[in-house]
Amino acid sequence: MPGLPKLPFSLKSLWVLPVILILIIGIWSSFYTIQAEEQGVVMRFGKYSDTVDRGLHFKIPFGIDRVVAVAVRRQQKLEFGFGTPGATNRSQVSGRDEWQHEREMVTGDLNSALVEWVVQYRVDDPKDYLFNVRDPDETLRDVAESVMREAVGDRTVDEVLTIGRQDIEAESLQKLKDLTGKYGMGLTIDQVQLKDVNPPRPVQSSFNEVNEAQQQKEEAINVANGLYNRAVPKARGEAERRISDAQGYATQRVNEAEGDAARFNALYSEFAKAPDITKRRLYLETMGEVVPRLGRKIILDEEANQILPLLNLDGSNLQTK
Repeated sequence: MPGLPKLPFSLKSLWVLPVILILIIGIWSSFYTIQAEEQGVVMRFGKYSDTVDRGLHFKIPFGIDRVVAVAVRRQQKLEFGFGTPGATNRSQVSGRDEWQHEREMVTGDLNSALVEWVVQYRVDDPKDYLFNVRDPDETLRDVAESVMREAVGDRTVDEVLTIGRQDIEAESLQKLKDLTGKYGMGLTIDQVQLKDVNPPRPVQSSFNEVNEAQQQKEEAINVANGLYNRAVPKARGEAERRISDAQGYATQRVNEAEGDAARFNALYSEFAKAPDITKRRLYLETMGEVVPRLGRKIILDEEANQILPLLNLDGSNLQTK
């Protein structure tokens, strides 16, 4: 048409631009990346097609292939009766108004207990996790609460609050594993852990007093056992030492008596052979032992008339006989 400016391209070639744009979008959307802790579930026309590991992958664009990344190497947890701020799993914590309801449980002896616990789990099979159960995380919350209430309901309040905690955790863990496997939820349960277990608030102070008395009792028993373990071995050792001393003394006395008897018998045998000679020998041997013990002595003959030649002039005492 006259008067219109001349365009640098033909209007008939405008159809190329959408085609180029579609090609760019198709190429750009044909590649996707799965992170290190994830696996990707590929769905073609909404039907499961494949499961891929981490890395860069190709898919058919324009919505034909759709990929859902599932964190399979990340441990997740569910909290019951309380909530930790900053949770990344939307099912980890229930609403604050439900916490009191979750923690209130009835025990086997028809008492009440406040139980807070945690379930730790991982995604084991992404396909089962996405397709077998609708909203598997919320389903796991319901199953875990049911299992825990059953475990608590089978025990008395004393067992729940004191000695039965480990048994409750082990029983709940096993039942939860069995149920998740039965439902095909694609989950692996790693741990069930009881956090705070308390009696109802109206009786909590009384229960704390009972616990304190029980702890004092256990402490007194431990102290008594410690004293017993120190005193009894010491007394036993002392008794054994005295018995050993007595046995040694008895052995010594017996040996000495046997030696004296043997010496007497030998002496009597010699005496019977030569009584006079034996008497003289015994006398001389006895005097040989006794006289040195008397110190310095001067022995005079009874018929001696003068003592001067034998007078001791060094000032020491003079004893005569």
